[in-house]
Amino acid sequence: MGRVTTSTADLWHHYGRARAASDRGVPDGFYWAWGQDAGPGAEVLGNLAGRCVGDLGAGAARHAAHLALQHQPARVTAVDASPAQHAMATDLYGYLAPRLRIVHSDVVPHLHAMRGTYDVLYSVFGAIDFTDPRELLPATAAALRPGGRLVFATLAHYLSGTPAQPDVVAADVSAKTPDGEEATMRRWVLQEHVWTKLLDEAGFTEITITVLPATAEGARTADTLLVSAYRPS
Repeated sequence: MGRVTTSTADLWHHYGRARAASDRGVPDGFYWAWGQDAGPGAEVLGNLAGRCVGDLGAGAARHAAHLALQHQPARVTAVDASPAQHAMATDLYGYLAPRLRIVHSDVVPHLHAMRGTYDVLYSVFGAIDFTDPRELLPATAAALRPGGRLVFATLAHYLSGTPAQPDVVAADVSAKTPDGEEATMRRWVLQEHVWTKLLDEAGFTEITITVLPATAEGARTADTLLVSAYRPS
């Protein structure tokens, strides 16, 4: 079969499945770097006690489960559009309800429905990477309370080493349908100044971007952009 592009098949069906079979615990740590083994952790998000937090593109909700268990938020909402990822997250961490809420939804309509709700929104190589930022970032700003914060980790360059895009352009990246057929999905890998411009246009202020160097060498390693911005108060 040839490679296909699809918006209906669950292209995240296989992701994380092998790990979920053997590792069902809530992670002890929270990492932003691509290697998930070093660098800053949940402290980047500030004091979460009593706050409403959202994970955009939460996957199996491992980061969200860590925050719900370790950082005393009022609630963490883990949002993901993949039926398989939602089912996996529910199976792994559904017992953490009501502090952890696991939601099956595309992030943009979810954010539109939750205007002025969140104190903190974050993404760790999640929906920020795989949703058109011209749609996602304004929706994110609207879903934050005044003074609320967005933090996300995204690739600083392609995994091949090719530089990030100097404009708002998505690339097709490899994926597989649930039955194993080759497919592609869109991923936005953008240069720092592009993210800054997009965030500014969406109404964010106090935009900061830090580069987290890769912690290993070889194929499929990458530097990380750690981005923070606020909705004006």
